Formats: sequence, C-alpha cells, structure tokens
Amino acid sequence: MPLPALVPAVASIDASGDAPFHLTSDVRIEGETDAAAALSAILEARTGLALGADGGPATVTLQVEPGGAAESYRLTTDADSVVVIGADAAGLFYGVQTLGQLVARGDDGWVVPAVTIEDSPRFAYRGVMLDVARHFHPVKTVEAYIDRAATLKFNALHLHLTDDQGWRLHLDSRPELTAAASATSVGGDPGGFYSKADYREIVAYAASRHMIVVPEIDMPGHTHAVGLAYPALVEEPVLSEHIHETVRVYGGDLPVTGVAYDGIAVGFSSLRIHDEATYEFVADVFGELAGMTPGPYLHLGGDEALGTAPEDFAQFVARASDIIADLGKTPVAWHEAGAAAGLADTTIGQYWGFVTPTDGMDDRARAFVRNGAQLILSPADAIYLDMKHSADSPLGLVWANGPTSVARAYSWEPSDVIAGIDDTDILGVEAPLWTETIRALDDIDEMTFPRIAAAAEAGWSPATGASDLRTWASFRERVGAQGPLWASLGIRFHASDEIPWVAE
Repeated sequence: MPLPALVPAVASIDASGDAPFHLTSDVRIEGETDAAAALSAILEARTGLALGADGGPATVTLQVEPGGAAESYRLTTDADSVVVIGADAAGLFYGVQTLGQLVARGDDGWVVPAVTIEDSPRFAYRGVMLDVARHFHPVKTVEAYIDRAATLKFNALHLHLTDDQGWRLHLDSRPELTAAASATSVGGDPGGFYSKADYREIVAYAASRHMIVVPEIDMPGHTHAVGLAYPALVEEPVLSEHIHETVRVYGGDLPVTGVAYDGIAVGFSSLRIHDEATYEFVADVFGELAGMTPGPYLHLGGDEALGTAPEDFAQFVARASDIIADLGKTPVAWHEAGAAAGLADTTIGQYWGFVTPTDGMDDRARAFVRNGAQLILSPADAIYLDMKHSADSPLGLVWANGPTSVARAYSWEPSDVIAGIDDTDILGVEAPLWTETIRALDDIDEMTFPRIAAAAEAGWSPATGASDLRTWASFRERVGAQGPLWASLGIRFHASDEIPWVAE
C-alpha cells in the first residue's frame, strides 16, 4: 500500500495495511497536557471534532519517555489506539505534528492509517528568519508565523530586528532607537516596534512551540537607522554606483544622513569603527538583549558592510563577537565575518551565498569551521523565501538567480554546498524571509508555502540518497497532500502548478 504523505519526510515508516484508527467524538486524548492541547487544536481545525480527556475506550496516548535522541519520537497506530512517545517534550510535540498530517478522510469518517514511525532530526538547528525591519510585523503576525513553522518541525525563529529602514525593539539603555528610528518602513509604509513586553510574549509563545528566538542586531552595516537616534555613531553613507543603480531600478531616494530611509539599497551605511563610543553602544545593546533572550544565540549581522573598509570590518566583528561571547551567549554572524581574524572562536557562521558558491563566499564560511565552530546554511538561490516563486509574482525579488521554483528550493543537499564541509560541521538549515515586498501575513503565506517545506525537509529529514522519500518526485506528491491540512489551518499558500494538489 502507498505510504502516508508526510512533510518533512520521516526517518522510518512502516505502513502495515491493517485496519485504521477511526477518529470520532468518542476518542479521548490521554497523557501530557501541552501536547494534548496542541493535538486537540490540530484535530479540531482539520476535522471539526473537539476531542479531550473524556470519551470512550478508543484512545490517543501522548507521553514522554527519556532515553532517545533529542527531539525524537515514536508513533504507532492500529485500529484500537494511537500512541506517540517522545524522547523529550519537543519530540512529543513533533510527533503530534506528524499525527496531524496522518489524519485523512475515509469512506466512513476521519481515520489514521495503521503505521509505525521512528523519527528524529538530521540537524539540531532548523530555523526560519523573519525580517521585521524592512516592513514591521506585529506580534500576532509573528506568532502566526511561529505556528506555521512549528507544524514543519522548525525549532528556531531568527528575528531580523534592525536595518537601515528601522529599529524595531525598545531598549531601556538606548531609548532613542525606537523613539527616533522606528516610524517608517520600505516605501514610506508605517513602521512600529516591539516593547520589551512584546518581545517577552514572542519568546514565550515560541517556547510553547519548542522554538527559540534568535534576535539579530545587524552591524556594522545596515545601520542607517542608528544614525537617526545617535548620529555621532555612524559614518556618512557611501553612495557607490551599486546604490545609484538600485535606486534607478527600484525607485526611492538616495540615503541622506539624519533622514529616515525607506528604499531597498544595501551596503551604504556603517558604524564608526574607531570610536570607543561605538563599542559602548554595542555592549549596551547586546547586554540588554542577552538579558531578554533565554536562547543561546545572539546574531550580530555582519553582512553587506560595503561602506566599511575590510580591515575596519574585521576589527569590528572581532570585538562585537567577543562582547557577545563575554555575555555567555553564542555569537552568530553572516558568512562575511569569516574573513576576520580574531573572531570569537564560538561564533556560528550563517552562509547566505548560492548553492554553488561564488566570489570566495565558501572560503569565508569555511573559516568558521577552521575556528572550531559550525555553520547554518541559508543558500539564497534555494531557500530565500522572499525570492519570486514565478516571474509574474507581484511579490518578491529575483537577485538570487530568481525566480526560485519549488523544485529548485528542494533540489540541493546541505553537505554538498561547501567543499570540505560535512554534517558534523553543519549546525543546521535556516530559511530567511526578507520583507522589502512583504507587508502582511497573507504575503508571508504566499511566499513561504510550499517552499518552506523544502527547507524543513533539508533540516529534518535524512540526507538526499539516504531515503527513498528524499526525491523531488516524492516530495511534490507529499506536499500536494498537505493542501487540505494547510487550508484548514488558515494558511493561504501559493498553489504552485509544480505540485499535484489534493482536493477533498
């Protein structure tokens, strides 16, 4: 019989072909209460059935039994029962997500096929990134994105909190950042910022879905907004031909010191590298952020610092990474920082180059591994979710060899991107969503689904070639089967014609 359609692909599945488990209003859910609440919400959205702790003899049992690999689970179903056992609370939660995907409409109601699944993640870090600087997104939108990502077993939300267009997090130590630099977004759209209470709410909500928050304060470039609040900390914009060309193509004005910037050019801004006040600023910002962030990572940016001389860039990222490390946190930086001698040796590198590296991007990424750390892979021409999914899409950009089809988003292998880098050197995979053209949750859904599922599979599932399921032909069929579930969860996904969507 055909295997159930699951995304991301599980490590091991056996479908016995025996009679399925019937979901009815008499079924009761027993066991761990948080997982039961998560399952109840999925089942009610999918089937309309409101299941709880009361009911008849048929049961769904959810429990934690320590001893297995982190985030792993075992799921078994037969005609009489469903049992999900997680090695930890996260593993149980991911087993619940798999169970939600197993639910299907049978001839006489809702059923769960008889299967045995053993599953665990390939990589420890499986992230999505949301840029809230180019366009601000309120707390409820961020929480909705957390919900969506959690269904696909992502466990990290990287928040890009600052950029040339705005500063989005209030800090008591530097209140002028939000007072003076948060009001606008790309194209002159309204801005906004998170209070500390907002940020705590996002962190707690993510934790309830077994996700950490990785906050990014991008430095020393992407810092025009800093100059609106603290002009003494920034250099004059460097208006290269690249900046002029971007303005010619996309419109807007050239950046001007002290004036809010709402264009999309990058690489013109810089902090003052040789001023000690700059490092006092860095210490204040990351010191306060560390106290607000229970997760292990603080992201210092470090990308596209074209307005900073290479030797100054190296000096800055080395000092900034040391400041973060001294706070007891693990620094994360985009791969350009790998060129810097003296980078804190715990610094994780995030590679945003292409699947086939160009311009020495791979050399800079390898430097993190030589330093004793690991890499997060975010190849832009595969899993940058803001790239157009089709040439006629009104949303998205195309600079990363775009448009990016679902097939291309899927057809890459993490261990093959950078020569000499294997799974032991890779912390994980992250799919960024930059928001130059993304204004609302509907836009997020349109651009992320279904391509986000390809990133999920790259992060969770066995390597390409290690499983019969890890093929484009299998993936497109399995994704197509998710359409009814995604629709029931309120996800307004792009119905790509690459995918054979299932209709109920």
